[in-house]
Amino acid sequence: MTFRFHDSLTRETREFVPEEPGVVRMYNCGPTVYSEPQLGNWRSNVCWDVLRRALELGGLRVQQIMNITDVGHLTVDDVADAEGEDKLEAAARRERLDAKAIASKYTASFHEGRRKLRILDAEAYPHATDHVPEMIAHIEELVRRGHAYATPAGNVYFAVASFPSYGRLSGNTVEDLVSGARVEVLPEKKHPADFALWKRDEKHQMQWDSPWGRGFPGWHIECSVMARKYLGDTLDIHTGGEDNLFPHHECEIAQSEAFTGRPFVRFWLHTRFLLVDGQKMSKSRGTQYVLADVEARGHSLRALRYMLLATHYRQPLNFTWEALDGAEETVRGLGAMVRRLAADASVADDPSLAAACDAAGREFLAALEDDLNVSAALAVVHGFRAELNRRGALSPADLVRVRDRIAAFDSVLGLDLLAQGVASADDAEIQRLVDERQAARKRRDFAEADRLRGVLAARGVVLEDTPQGVRWRRE
Repeated sequence: MTFRFHDSLTRETREFVPEEPGVVRMYNCGPTVYSEPQLGNWRSNVCWDVLRRALELGGLRVQQIMNITDVGHLTVDDVADAEGEDKLEAAARRERLDAKAIASKYTASFHEGRRKLRILDAEAYPHATDHVPEMIAHIEELVRRGHAYATPAGNVYFAVASFPSYGRLSGNTVEDLVSGARVEVLPEKKHPADFALWKRDEKHQMQWDSPWGRGFPGWHIECSVMARKYLGDTLDIHTGGEDNLFPHHECEIAQSEAFTGRPFVRFWLHTRFLLVDGQKMSKSRGTQYVLADVEARGHSLRALRYMLLATHYRQPLNFTWEALDGAEETVRGLGAMVRRLAADASVADDPSLAAACDAAGREFLAALEDDLNVSAALAVVHGFRAELNRRGALSPADLVRVRDRIAAFDSVLGLDLLAQGVASADDAEIQRLVDERQAARKRRDFAEADRLRGVLAARGVVLEDTPQGVRWRRE
């Protein structure tokens, strides 16, 4: 397989070849664990899960690392070093817990939601608080090389003037940042755009000893340190939401490449924002939805996953409850496709079906290779469903072939399609009623046949008369 991805740094869609043959080193920016993840956060997580699954379907081994930010960062742009309260500590004050307890609570909640959405386990979930000594060592080396400096107050800043390509990822020049007031001019900085690597604040709950006194790391340094520890100097893929472009990822590049002298990331991939009813999520409008809101309305998280992955990751996704209703219907339909599959030993193998399976597999992979075009891949799946719906019983060999193709689709989509096709407890009873109705029709007892159709309809069962016989499905 030959994947092509859009690299946010070069702004080009180009062929992806991992640095080490057969192995992809991928780092995903993970949650800051101070609250329940919102649907926009889950959109990114689902997209990168699909990316990993696609790479693995293509025969690559993915070393996936996702960090857990349990130190927190300010409620304003961290690069500004403005006065503000750490998000973790604000949550601790609000919930009357300490910051460590808040981090533990929402880390557990994140993993619970991740599993509900069928997001695969990463190779590791390193916590920022477990890697502070490595962060201190990284900062010390940046100071030694002249890329960072300590102030009398005990803060340490990265000197952006020492890294001429700062701003290349986001398109922000240092001059534009200052004139546009994206950074705060602090007297202790050598340059207004310099960003914090280490901070001193006696009121901060989490503190560590360092050469500059007790303090805590800046937000950006954690990802550089943990990515390098677990994946090496150069990553194949680094992902995040578009809000991470600046300042977080911009600062990661500077502090990583200034340390190693090597390119930090070969491909940067970013998701666009999730909108709600065409607007940004808003606390005041009550649209900062979380998984519990979806479940409270009676929706399945399988349908939510479908909705989150169905729009290309580089396009904004507009969430509406009506759209989620549609996703629910679509997922039910895909499950029905599996339930309809039946084998008949008297039916011969069909070469045209084998050809259809092979063609669907090639087209599905081709869509994924094209910058993870999941929309096109889903069109292949729905076309394959239509092909199956035109057919009757399959030979045992064809049934195996079809189920294998659906399993390959689902290895990327993660919708648990084959499990949806497992008969439920009342399927046998429904089939008995269908058979009784057919028997009534054969003996021309149309009143009884109509009565049985009404019984089935009351149970949400739709009957379809086809040349191959009667089929049934749930509404």
